[in-house]
Amino acid sequence: MIIVMNKDATQAQIDVVVTELTAHNLQATVMQGTERIVIGAVGDERSLDAKHLETLAGIEKAVRIVKQYKMVSREFHQANKIINVRGVEIGSKQIQIIGGPCAVETPEQMDIAAKGVVSAGCRLMRGGAFKPRSSPYSFQGLGVQGLALLKEISNKYQLPIITELMDVRMLDTFLKYDVDIIQIGTRNMQNFDLLKEVGMTKKPVVLKRGMSATISEWLMAAEYIAAAGNDNIILCERGVRTFETAYRNMLDISAILVAKRESHLPVIVDPSHSGGKTWMVRDLALASIAAGADGLLVDMHPNPREALCDADQALLPEELASLVTASKTVAEAIGRSLP
Repeated sequence: MIIVMNKDATQAQIDVVVTELTAHNLQATVMQGTERIVIGAVGDERSLDAKHLETLAGIEKAVRIVKQYKMVSREFHQANKIINVRGVEIGSKQIQIIGGPCAVETPEQMDIAAKGVVSAGCRLMRGGAFKPRSSPYSFQGLGVQGLALLKEISNKYQLPIITELMDVRMLDTFLKYDVDIIQIGTRNMQNFDLLKEVGMTKKPVVLKRGMSATISEWLMAAEYIAAAGNDNIILCERGVRTFETAYRNMLDISAILVAKRESHLPVIVDPSHSGGKTWMVRDLALASIAAGADGLLVDMHPNPREALCDADQALLPEELASLVTASKTVAEAIGRSLP
């Protein structure tokens, strides 16, 4: 941490700052400049709030050098985190593609979708039982009935499932139905009470980036989960909101590289919610793999025209299979593989 003193700071004020730093087990070095006195603090500065420090007399500003997120940082854990979900590894050299419908609709739809997921070579399946929608009049999901369908399909096809948790009051129900991976959606990325509660489970969590969140805010949200005791976290880039209207969201390819540099957690990408159009999904997915993504979260529906949610972005089963084939080629080119 760097503390910049006011031009007219007194020696007594400087001494108070040094005493405060020492009390927090930081080594203080006072540097006399031509116009300012700067104090360098060396050590674990996370124990000291920079804003609190700025309330001391004589301080112009305090600048934190060490990042606030600790447990999810690459600095804290150098090796890549590998998360095992019923024998399927996320974060290893093998890239995982998670396919399935945006929303659980009917037993028939889910059965056909699961067959398509298995046939394409995917080892995990997605499906929304609870759906956060912009309009209160849009399909909101089947709720608990959807969880039951997901569990039935999971058992029948031996597919670990991922579904979104929106309300902390439903967590016990998710655990009852033994959801394999709990998804925290973009709208709930900073629902800190929800993050703390899923942090007290050991369930793997997919944390989607908020549609207007910085990478630092995204990682701080992950820190909430890790600080509560659960480090089985998978980061998911799903596009951010911009002024552009030609597509749904802007897929931030750079975020994949930055997140993997800053954090040891696996990073997957949702190309479906990024572009919002079927014709964009394949290229966005392949670009994500080339940039180092550890997996993809892809919308697939047996009949997209009849989908009750996000019909414009859903792939057909055969299109998912084609994407998996193309993804293998890209993965091999960068020294990775698919199942």
